[in-house]
Amino acid sequence: MKICITNDDGIFSEGITLLAEWAKKLGEVVIVAPKVQQSGKAHSIEIHKAFEVKRVEHPTGLRAYSVDSTPADCVRIALVAMQENFDIVFSGINCGYNLGREIIYSGTVGAALEAGMQQTKGVAFSTGFDTFEGAQKHLDTAWDYIMQNNLLSKSDVWNVNIPEEPSGEIRMTHQGGRFFSDDFIWDGNMIRSNGQNIWQPTEDPQLDTNAVLHDRCISITPLTTDKTNWAALK
Repeated sequence: MKICITNDDGIFSEGITLLAEWAKKLGEVVIVAPKVQQSGKAHSIEIHKAFEVKRVEHPTGLRAYSVDSTPADCVRIALVAMQENFDIVFSGINCGYNLGREIIYSGTVGAALEAGMQQTKGVAFSTGFDTFEGAQKHLDTAWDYIMQNNLLSKSDVWNVNIPEEPSGEIRMTHQGGRFFSDDFIWDGNMIRSNGQNIWQPTEDPQLDTNAVLHDRCISITPLTTDKTNWAALK
């Protein structure tokens, strides 16, 4: 299996190094990741100007390319420009959960969705802000579940969230609701985001937010690039 590793925290972040080191046992691994922090860039791409793609030395010793653009562009470079016939794209491990409606903003998830757009499997991996320890220990758990249940044949794109202190249970989930508030701080003509965690538990155990934040389960959610509201269309 030929694996492309990307993320939105930057090519030298801790999460991508852990993910790439783990993925070595699954096949050939190539890193194609953003030069700098790209969190919150969602599925954005650069279409108006040229940007740098540069071979770099990486702590993993793997072949690695730094891309001065977004996570989705990293996947486009790997799957289209480089023409290397990757079998799957792993995105992460993100520093911070990608849950609920906020996944629409996630560059980590955006990269996995771009893989799906290119008819390639994509899996996004995320954990909490404080430690990668739980995610590092349970990558095998999540991946074994995906493979044993043949999930990649059921959806091209998957969103995996691993709690910082996992209970060990894996739960198939669907996207939850609001996770952060849209708050801002003004300073003269300048403004910055100051979103706060507003999640509250509900009675639905299949919500990704409940599974991870309340029950400490590993959450695995199938995603789609199709944004059609089928109920409204019907």
